[in-house]
Amino acid sequence: MVARTYTVAFEGVEARIVEVQCSVAAGMPAFAVVGLPDKAVSEARDRVRAALTALSIALPSKRITVNLSPADLPKEGSHFDLPIALALLAAIDILPREEVEGTVALGELSLDGRLVPVIGALPAAMAAAEEERVLLCPRACGPEAAWVGATPVIAAANLSDVLRHYTGAAPITPASPGEVRHDAARRDLRDVKGQERAKRALEIAAAGRHHLLMVGSPGSGKSMLAARIPGILPPLTAVEALETSMIHSLSGLLDEGGISRTRPFREPHHTASMAAIVGGGRGAKPGEISLAHNGVLFLDEFPEFPRTVLETLRQPIETGEVVVARANAHVRYPCRFLLVAAANPCKCGYLSDPARACARVPQCGEDYLGRISGPLMDRIDLRVEVPPVAYTDLDLPDTGESSAAVAGRVAAARAIQSARFAAHPDIRVNADAEGRLLEAVASPDPEGRELLARVAERFGLSARGYHRVLRVARTIADLAGSAEVRKPHVAEAVSYRLSVQAGR
Repeated sequence: MVARTYTVAFEGVEARIVEVQCSVAAGMPAFAVVGLPDKAVSEARDRVRAALTALSIALPSKRITVNLSPADLPKEGSHFDLPIALALLAAIDILPREEVEGTVALGELSLDGRLVPVIGALPAAMAAAEEERVLLCPRACGPEAAWVGATPVIAAANLSDVLRHYTGAAPITPASPGEVRHDAARRDLRDVKGQERAKRALEIAAAGRHHLLMVGSPGSGKSMLAARIPGILPPLTAVEALETSMIHSLSGLLDEGGISRTRPFREPHHTASMAAIVGGGRGAKPGEISLAHNGVLFLDEFPEFPRTVLETLRQPIETGEVVVARANAHVRYPCRFLLVAAANPCKCGYLSDPARACARVPQCGEDYLGRISGPLMDRIDLRVEVPPVAYTDLDLPDTGESSAAVAGRVAAARAIQSARFAAHPDIRVNADAEGRLLEAVASPDPEGRELLARVAERFGLSARGYHRVLRVARTIADLAGSAEVRKPHVAEAVSYRLSVQAGR
């Protein structure tokens, strides 16, 4: 007779249910795992055998066959150890088959029977809830999985606890969710001397999730400004926190099962590969753009990134998702992030300073910023030049606004957008609006429309650029508390569009 239990296989952020079947039949003693397992899954039979031996459980001298169904779905990872052991124990009548069959299990077994934490407990709990089954996982994964309140989560420390739980000797209390962390912002906008225009651009970018490019000489404060963006962004909503945590769970980034309400801030080095940025590698894992979902992706030294890497950002910026297609994997990851890029005006960095500029001025500036293609630049809503700050200004007292004051205005603007797009669950901020909806919510007054028409004709705005100006103008109006988009809002939006040109 075949004993069954269930586990999951990961495809992107989705967890697909896998049926684990175990058959113990007469024949030559053997232990086989079939169903397209990888090396880690195939080695599970040795870990299971050793763990059962540590509990003084002897396997029968029969042919043991474990099938992972569907058989054409690749199975990867060490989390198959526990479900295989569970199905085997049910097949040899040590555990009740009905209880085991109503369980989704995942966990790695050590040779002494301890359960080692694995990644992906949160998506696995979501899949178990949809199937109306109990989730069994290692104790360290319990607080993370328990955030899905629709299903009981049994978090065991070792295989012995699992046996006592299913036999009724010592039932395990369902796990409780981990703590919600509110990471305090340590960096304040008040620390930045001057740069009022750049600060204003940061506020607009944070309010409507508009992509931002800052160009300035070394030491002008670009990285300093970018590092203060988390302090003005509103905390993640419950839905956003769950979406982000599922990606971080697959990457093993959740600490002690706690879910953070602080938006992610990712800053990869410019030597990062395409797979690291977009996703891929072994198993098509999520990249930096997906880890920055609902948060910020900061790319310092923007033109120094390989051209091929930069061009791969074009589609994710536009669609909010990325499809990682490989010969053995085809997965989809969400990636609605705020892109903040920083660049020097040229290779030497001192294009505007005749005393320090190199001999190739101004050609070096055109060549350097020319690494950013026109189509990619067209997708950046806000372009700001960050001038250097005189050392004499550094001794001046703090006169700028604090991050808390700016965060208050950003939160108010985000609340307006949430109410505006309440009937559109896929749209959360102005940057997501398009088509008829954009025309309905961001149409400027006659004077603003006339100004935008003149700018579009004079500077040759593309259709994408035209719509992005409308979105930025709508955000500026929200920050001002205006129900209508007026000419001053359009004028400010246009000024950020024309500050830095591609290939200049």
